[in-house]
Amino acid sequence: MFPTLETDRLILRELTNEDAEGIFACFSNDDVTRFYGQETLKSIEEAKKIVDFFSKSYIEKRGIRWGIERKETKGIIGTIGFNNWLSKHKRAEIGYEIHPHQWRKGYTSEAVSEVLSYGFDAMGLTRIGAVVFIENEASNKLLKKVGFQKEGVLRNYMYQDGKSYDTNVYSLIKE
Repeated sequence: MFPTLETDRLILRELTNEDAEGIFACFSNDDVTRFYGQETLKSIEEAKKIVDFFSKSYIEKRGIRWGIERKETKGIIGTIGFNNWLSKHKRAEIGYEIHPHQWRKGYTSEAVSEVLSYGFDAMGLTRIGAVVFIENEASNKLLKKVGFQKEGVLRNYMYQDGKSYDTNVYSLIKE
């Protein structure tokens, strides 16, 4: 059964087809996708495929992705979760995005803290990694704030709009 997580202001819940509009609102926005390593969405059908991808990833135990919903309003404002989950090796990589209208309100940091706890406590992870475009100042700052350590730079690691980008690689190790 898919776990639902709760913070003071947020509910982190399973994504459904009804969330395709929220996914589209995020991933059709160039400000969101410019540091994401995927092209900007052009249709709601593409958003539905992302929901399906996240669902399949969970079923196949390769990842888990929650929709981020504010408690006082219906509809997601972003997603967060783990990619490249390898339970045998007790590791995964965290990923997240949030709609620009919700930036700088502390929602991402609140969701990240909850998901990290879930990863270490419920999933038994001992290492959580993150790969972030060097230019993504907000995400680099957030990861350091919650305790991630920078391990290095992956050169020409991500492509966006046909151009290669270097990324920072981070890790957080269970105490």
